[in-house]
Amino acid sequence: MSKRVYISADYDLSNGDRDVVNELNKWGSDAWHKVDFVDMSEVVSGSVANDDDCRICDLKAEFNRQINASSAAIFVVGDMTGSRTAGSGCERAFKDQGQCTCTPYKQNTNGIKSCKVVSASTPGENDDCGNINRYSYLRHEFEQAKKRNKTIVIVYNSTRKETSWLPSYMEGYEDYAKPFWKYDAYGRRVGDYAYIKEVLGF
Repeated sequence: MSKRVYISADYDLSNGDRDVVNELNKWGSDAWHKVDFVDMSEVVSGSVANDDDCRICDLKAEFNRQINASSAAIFVVGDMTGSRTAGSGCERAFKDQGQCTCTPYKQNTNGIKSCKVVSASTPGENDDCGNINRYSYLRHEFEQAKKRNKTIVIVYNSTRKETSWLPSYMEGYEDYAKPFWKYDAYGRRVGDYAYIKEVLGF
């Protein structure tokens, strides 16, 4: 039976972890691997992001919906993951609406706009991770997956265990994070599907 699995990764074209995501998507497109991976670069390019006034908080709310609809989440950790801050610019959690501005997702070249969030409140214990926060997008996704008790898989974009790459908000998961890549019998670098399959319960 197919499982819906959310992918969180650094999509920077120059220094990101797109190669791992591409491999996961290859697995999700055939009849053998039986996994429906939710590629967040595709989600960001559509859905709420189609709105010209899409803000940081709108994207985080969309991430929450996608994670809630998934049974597990894979977090790809590369050498730049811990330093990524995209999504952390919202100040609405501790400032009045009139004091806050942000840049709509599709209008970065057009500068900032006033905050459109009239009221903000602290999420309850059983609520989603609030979409009004100073978390980076990557951290927000991780916090939401934890809060919703999703199966969490952490893989390094490496053939080695790179504990120093793990962001501080993933503290305590050091023993669970594994290299995504391995070398096969022919010396080729391939994704370790056996590990992913085991953690996802196939």
